[in-house]
Amino acid sequence: MTLTPSTAELIALGAPIVLRDGSRIRLRQGHRTDKARLLEGFSRLSPESRYRRFLAATPDLSAETVRYLTEIDHRDHEAIAALNEETGDGIGIARYIRNPQRPDTAEVAVTVIDDWQGKGVGTLLLDVLAGRARAEGITKFTALMLASNQNMMDVLNALGPVRTIDRETGTVEVEVPVPEDGLSPGLRKLLRVSAGINGAAPPAGRDRFGD
Repeated sequence: MTLTPSTAELIALGAPIVLRDGSRIRLRQGHRTDKARLLEGFSRLSPESRYRRFLAATPDLSAETVRYLTEIDHRDHEAIAALNEETGDGIGIARYIRNPQRPDTAEVAVTVIDDWQGKGVGTLLLDVLAGRARAEGITKFTALMLASNQNMMDVLNALGPVRTIDRETGTVEVEVPVPEDGLSPGLRKLLRVSAGINGAAPPAGRDRFGD
């Protein structure tokens, strides 16, 4: 990355960012007008990426889910979108959803469409999302994954103890503090967890969303 605008600039101005491969993107908050962009981005995800995101085969998104993911309050539910500067297409999104029982904790997920993965987009999205979380009093991020994913379980073991929250389906949850500034090594590993299995679900129904 050759340009490093502040988090405030990224959110308020959609300042351009040059990725390490020369691609140019912009980051901004998600809007209720992003429904068509969300569906177009979803259509560009491979079946494998969709499965990792929702922990189930997900051929399409319901109208209710699309509303849930776009009509957000930017406090308890925040989303930061990455756009291709040249085309305006959505290429990734990071979101947190605050836990109503634990107001200082939020479930996090990062999604980047397949042909933009590996370019640093997910890290940028999580960095800006962490800044928004700090501003809203969130001090911990959680993410969900399948216990059968051994590669991700190895990552979790490096983070510390994990808590099984659904033994029947083998789902585990990892929790990482949000640092006072930037991304901690633990939060970077949480990005790998989110990118590999994807979390951040609506409170009801537990449909999963992530990177």
